[in-house]
Amino acid sequence: MDGIDKITSRITADIDREVAEITAEANTQAAAIRAEHQARAQKESDEILARGKKNAAERQERLASVAQLEARKAELAVKQEMVEKAFDAALEKLQNLPEAEYVALLAKLAAGAARTGKEQVVLSQKDRTKFGKQAVTAANETLGAKGNLTLSEEARHIEGGLVLLDGDVEVNCTFETLLRMQRNDLSLEVANLLFNEKA
Repeated sequence: MDGIDKITSRITADIDREVAEITAEANTQAAAIRAEHQARAQKESDEILARGKKNAAERQERLASVAQLEARKAELAVKQEMVEKAFDAALEKLQNLPEAEYVALLAKLAAGAARTGKEQVVLSQKDRTKFGKQAVTAANETLGAKGNLTLSEEARHIEGGLVLLDGDVEVNCTFETLLRMQRNDLSLEVANLLFNEKA
């Protein structure tokens, strides 16, 4: 029995050693697999986090750009409104010039726009009644020998200024038209003056 016990003992010891080796190897492989998965998970986590940070930064940039664009649009709208008010104020100032200056301006417009000197001067009803004869006389004096303008019986619904008629040809010298024609050229200059900006 002694020999069998020794053999059995040796086999058991061999089996225990093999089981220990297999267990150790399995534990080593399991640890390696765990470490590999943890490294992969960490890498994926880092990549996801980096992508998230990049996406957040890009979104923040886009939102900032949109906010800046909206702010510029709002500022431009305010500036355009102020320029519009400046042109409205200019029209009002022209309409409310002292009488002598107003008559001189009408005369200058009529004389400057006359091609033949025989045109009819059309004014608003108010201006026709109040300043018509004076303005036409002053315009004819400016034109000299060529001056033969006449005051039209017709009156137009205009805010100020005049229209010259020569048959079918009309020359529009109303304040609204003159300001509108100058608007493109003067808007930038007006904005610069209003907002102290350099061109």
